[in-house]
Amino acid sequence: MARLQGKVALVTGAASGIGRRCAERFAAEGARIAMTDIDREGLAAAAAPLGEAALAIGHDVTCEADWEAAVAAAGHAFGRLSILVNSAGTGRAASIEDTTLADWRHTMAINADGTFLGCRAGVAAMKEEGGAIVNLSSVSGLVGGHNLAAYNASKGAVRLLTKSVALHCARKGYAIRCNSVHPAFIATPMVEALMAKSRDPATVRARLEAQIPLRRLGARARWPT
Repeated sequence: MARLQGKVALVTGAASGIGRRCAERFAAEGARIAMTDIDREGLAAAAAPLGEAALAIGHDVTCEADWEAAVAAAGHAFGRLSILVNSAGTGRAASIEDTTLADWRHTMAINADGTFLGCRAGVAAMKEEGGAIVNLSSVSGLVGGHNLAAYNASKGAVRLLTKSVALHCARKGYAIRCNSVHPAFIATPMVEALMAKSRDPATVRARLEAQIPLRRLGARARWPT
């Protein structure tokens, strides 16, 4: 299987969770991947098994200069960027009454600002020859939750930002696709941490699973080899 042979991807949040699995799958399909994350130690561990197909780059997605450096490093190592996955994200369970302004700004900075900066950098890098941008929104960007005020808002912002980017690229004649994906509850370190911080993790897990048709949290796929 080599559907991405010759492609160069940049995946944020690649130290763990969905970002890490995207990078692993891209490598299995023949791509070379710039894996970025603010967690440098976790990132190194995630990139090591992929060998020369992966480049680990420390990256704060809320920092404009870090975006410029990450795209430049990917281009220098592998050539023209053709795929961008904005997977870096954060979340905290809190209602509108419990969400502090600091929590709101932190969530929006990573989930919304980080995706905005990524899309802008991706369009600049790909507009001459085309490419694809994939933004990780969430089911929480489609359906509200009583205790996810900041997270809902940030993922809703990702959803509509994606539409705006896609329409802009179409009007400009850039061969760039921009799509958002909206996973339900996945057994990532972020979701596991949210459950662990609750007073009754088992009950919280059961409630999350009850909202999913398959009655279980999403887990790593068993890909063909």
